[in-house]
Amino acid sequence: MLDQLFTGKIRIRLLTKLLLNPAAKVYLRGLERELDVSSNTVRLELAKLSEMHLIEADNNDAQTKVKHYSVNTDHPLYTSLRSIILQHVGLDQILEKVVNKLGSLRKVYLTGGLAEGKNSNVIDLVLVGDVDKTYLHQLIDRVEPMIGKKIRVAVFAESEFGEEQLKDLGIVINLIET
Repeated sequence: MLDQLFTGKIRIRLLTKLLLNPAAKVYLRGLERELDVSSNTVRLELAKLSEMHLIEADNNDAQTKVKHYSVNTDHPLYTSLRSIILQHVGLDQILEKVVNKLGSLRKVYLTGGLAEGKNSNVIDLVLVGDVDKTYLHQLIDRVEPMIGKKIRVAVFAESEFGEEQLKDLGIVINLIET
């Protein structure tokens, strides 16, 4: 199965998009535009991933003929594949080397290109809690060269943060909530 999984850039980009944001639902034409490939290429990749039961098709809306696809979180390889994707984009090291060492962090959100499933050179995070900003920037300075990506953070105290602040950020993935 692994030899089928990682056989092309389009499949990796598609898996990255779906595994980074398991709640996301995608559709053929949207993927065609986003991945900048033909609809037939996207259709073939979706079919192969569906055959492996890694994604599920949902066409519950009888008024439209649009099939929406989402990752199958019940698949036995879901957790392992998600871990691989997190390593691929560097989030595993950020969570391990930065976020977990900051102390009383209440929430961590991923936003920007990575949250949309794009392989971006910038990792955008929103941190909520009591954070030593000097120490945070020291950790970021050490991790950025390791992962080869720029890390941008917005830090909020718990008292000054509200979910409405996330509305303008597009897709937001909740990485940690305590």
